[in-house]
Amino acid sequence: MKPKVHARIWLLAFLLILAVLLPSALLYWRGDPFGFLYCIPGAVIICVGISMLLYSQRNQLNYIARLDESCENAKVAALQHLPLGFCAIDAKGVVVEYNQYFHEEIMGGSEIFGKNLYDKIQFRPSDKPQDITWQKRRYRLYAMPFEDASGDRVITVFWEDRTELEHLQKEYIDSRPCVVLIVVDNYEDLIQSIKESGRLAAGVSIEQLMEHFIANTNGILRRLKNDRFIAILEERYVERIIAEKFQILDEARSISVDERNIMTLSIGVGMGGATLQECEELAHQSLDMALGRGGDQAAVKTENGFKFFGGKSQGIEKKSRVKIRAVAGDLQKLIQDSRIVYLMGHRYGDLDSIGGCCGLAGAIRLMDKNVRVVCDPKKNLAQQLVSLVEKEVGAGLFITPEQAADAITDEALLIIVDTHAPDLVESPELYAKAKRIVVIDHHRKKENYINNALLFHHEPLASSACEMITELLQYFKLNGTVEPVYADCLLSGITLDTKNFVMRTGVRTFEAAAYLRKINADTIRVRNLFSGSIEAYRSRTEIVSKAEIYGRFAIADVPADTPSVRLVASQAADELLSISGVDAAFTICEMNDMINISARSYGNINVQIIMEALGGGGHQSMAAAQLRDCTAEEAKEELLSILKNLED
Repeated sequence: MKPKVHARIWLLAFLLILAVLLPSALLYWRGDPFGFLYCIPGAVIICVGISMLLYSQRNQLNYIARLDESCENAKVAALQHLPLGFCAIDAKGVVVEYNQYFHEEIMGGSEIFGKNLYDKIQFRPSDKPQDITWQKRRYRLYAMPFEDASGDRVITVFWEDRTELEHLQKEYIDSRPCVVLIVVDNYEDLIQSIKESGRLAAGVSIEQLMEHFIANTNGILRRLKNDRFIAILEERYVERIIAEKFQILDEARSISVDERNIMTLSIGVGMGGATLQECEELAHQSLDMALGRGGDQAAVKTENGFKFFGGKSQGIEKKSRVKIRAVAGDLQKLIQDSRIVYLMGHRYGDLDSIGGCCGLAGAIRLMDKNVRVVCDPKKNLAQQLVSLVEKEVGAGLFITPEQAADAITDEALLIIVDTHAPDLVESPELYAKAKRIVVIDHHRKKENYINNALLFHHEPLASSACEMITELLQYFKLNGTVEPVYADCLLSGITLDTKNFVMRTGVRTFEAAAYLRKINADTIRVRNLFSGSIEAYRSRTEIVSKAEIYGRFAIADVPADTPSVRLVASQAADELLSISGVDAAFTICEMNDMINISARSYGNINVQIIMEALGGGGHQSMAAAQLRDCTAEEAKEELLSILKNLED
């Protein structure tokens, strides 16, 4: 400001001198010897003008100086009375200046001048705001560095008190409404199996259970149907219920309906939605996931997917066949409206996957429809079954994944059997090209499931996919009876997944087996499908003999060079369960640059939850996981850590 004013003044003086001297110089140049006399008045004018200009300059400079001093005083006063904490620190963090608010409100009146701020708070200057806790209050710190008059680095720090704001934010989140949907699993089947007095007692027990659930909250709970409830709770109470891991699930299991049946619940929680309607939609999604995983558990939809709680007991088998009849009718119509049907299972297809495809193919042929079973001839665990079918009905039934992907059209129907995960199908390319898809699976529902199916037949309480297909066969309208070889395929799948009718068997499992036997399934031929080589038997025996016991768990390492390593690993896990005191068994093997873990139990330990913690899945008594970027030893340590947490 000052240099600019100074320059203007001397520019005016120069112009005045030039205006006086120029006429005199012109007269003198024309020969007038007295021309210089004209300069005298001009010189007087110039002196007076310059004096006035200098006086004006001094006044302006004095005014600017007073204005600067006033601004500086105003700035200091503003900082001192600003309702915001302010302090200045040097390069080492020593406080060199602060305002009244900082001294009294933030530091509580204690002297801070000359002391190191870094010794008191966890703070380092940054170009981004930093949130800290000081004296039980929350502050956001803004740091702005600059250099003072002497060139030293000084950092000004402004303290914004956000305690009340964060309290309001937390109160807003805690008070958001959440929707909780509760379903009594298989209520109708449970009630039908007991006397009238028992039904009344069960109803009272359910009401008391729900009253206890809603107690100590400000929420509401209403009964929608005999087996269905809805609760509206604030998020603070839902968080407490989640922290307690849904104790209502354990309380429900303690209610005995009769001597053999207990009560279980499925719960879906919708929280964090922008509206109450959105929370209800999330609750329905969570409930569908809980039911799809067999019930007796709670599912909570989060930003990272679903979180599950419970799932400790075996699901109660459904007795009604109304759904099966409806699914069979819908499926047959889809098949009849298709030019060709492709049947595909999961990668490394086993007797349940390929057997189910073959059994369904036998029925589709009786509908006079063209059908193909998609199977990798080299990468499958049912080679003996494939050979048997080719021998009985010819090789034309099977097609490779590559051939199917090249041949499929929009008029084709793709039926996926024994998996509902898009990343586990035999041919992802075929799945991506298919426009019309049907899913038939019995595995507990995963978060990443096939969501574009025209028909999604999912029954997690079924023993196997072959059991589900056998039930559908009984409601198909066929031009004849399914050939015995296809019945053998279905019976082999049931036998595999039930471990010779020991695991996960219900009334409907035996009814399905009886139907297959009725249409001439050969149990001896099925048994022969499970025979293995002497090398595989020796390998399995060696693996079991070297297993390590950790309390209730058995873990065995499987050498990577073991013949038929995938099949032998799963069979070894089955055999480990025969050891006294072992409730769950695990085999670990390295295969195709991945670590494969097979898990088995008799159902009292949910191995599905254990495998899900490792990124896998499956059933309560049979599950698996694949781990990348780790060694077998690291996978074992991770598994042991999960088992330790389970025991704790």
